[in-house]
Amino acid sequence: MLGSPASKYYSVHATPRGANDARPTALGIVHDEDLGGKWSDKTIIITGGSAFVGAQTARALHATGAAVYITVRDSAKGQKVIDDIFKSDPTNKAPIHMITMTLDDLESVRQGAEAFLKQSGNKLNLLVCNAGVMATPYALTRDGYETQFATNYLSHFLLFQLLKPALLASSTPAYNSRVVMLASESHRMSEIRFQDYSFTQGYHPMTAYGQSKTATIYMANTIDRRFGAGGLHALSLHPGAIRSNLTAHVRKLAEPMWEIPAVKAREKTAAQGAATTVYAAISKEWEGKGGRYLSDCMEMGPFQGKEGIVAMDEGYAPWVYNQEKEDKLWADSLKMVGIAEGS
Repeated sequence: MLGSPASKYYSVHATPRGANDARPTALGIVHDEDLGGKWSDKTIIITGGSAFVGAQTARALHATGAAVYITVRDSAKGQKVIDDIFKSDPTNKAPIHMITMTLDDLESVRQGAEAFLKQSGNKLNLLVCNAGVMATPYALTRDGYETQFATNYLSHFLLFQLLKPALLASSTPAYNSRVVMLASESHRMSEIRFQDYSFTQGYHPMTAYGQSKTATIYMANTIDRRFGAGGLHALSLHPGAIRSNLTAHVRKLAEPMWEIPAVKAREKTAAQGAATTVYAAISKEWEGKGGRYLSDCMEMGPFQGKEGIVAMDEGYAPWVYNQEKEDKLWADSLKMVGIAEGS
């Protein structure tokens, strides 16, 4: 654990006791910030909002009174989440909308972004890049990119570029627009492979996952550096250890680990896993600033070398803050999605 002892969330994370312990939930963060029903003037979009952390993020941010949009692959699953949110909070009439979007297809991202902008009236205060896949078998998307790099990072990069004008135009002095990027402590498994983004040689599922998550951190850092002066900030984060379908491709390896006492103690529910996302999205502590890596509702320090499943070291890798590499990834990504620099 490498958060600051000065954080109000430090003590509850210092000695975790497993799922449903005293660590905050996403709704708890809304309560802590006293924002229940007070964001009726805000518009939010969350990718991957139909399950687990994404669904709990949508539930909590809807409690603020904001208009919430969730992107989904499966509209039936998305509607079930929406119905459940309204059922659990029947007096909250803030709207929730669905946008169909498949993040391993850049054309689907373009179509989804167009649909969102039309429905929202070109208004957007908060973009939460939550959707992702993990440790998938090797495959290339229809656009020709490795699946995890494309889904976890490149699709979100394109989505941001398409929604950037709305984010900048919607920013206010009271609430600068924000982008929240879901990364992972597994970013420590790989730097960016600039000469071979798609692992045409030497593919390893978790190394590819690590690269994609390093890329999301670089994206947040670069957004904050390039657009912070214009009232647009970004943060990246590790949500925590959560049992979900994300680990479907490594289930045989992962399941026994949940029984290790130190790992079981770190386990979070989906609602607890969404807490850092919501903290990054709404906390007054981060108003007007960003470009940092968070976990457990705190900014993290550097990784201290205590790797392993029983370690409680959620610090960042040595390569996380590197402007030269961030700028190279940004420039290459613009070319990949067909957008001119400066557009």
